Amino acid sequence: MICSEFMLHLDDMLDGTLDPTLRSALEAHLGDCEHCAITVTTTRKTIEVYRSNVLYELPDSLRVRLQAAIFAKCKKC
Repeated sequence: MICSEFMLHLDDMLDGTLDPTLRSALEAHLGDCEHCAITVTTTRKTIEVYRSNVLYELPDSLRVRLQAAIFAKCKKC
């Protein structure tokens, strides 16, 4: 499995709606791919933050750096 295939199934993985065979393949990919493992961890943490209804105010300088980092990562995929 390659990263782009993994990303196609990320939502279903996080929702727990995958069949066991596909879930095993995704978990195997996570064991070999640090990039996708970080993506899953970050996405889960982001969901937790939104569900907690706590607002975090980011300084403008951090917001700009974060946005630039996200865009740079997205261009690589």
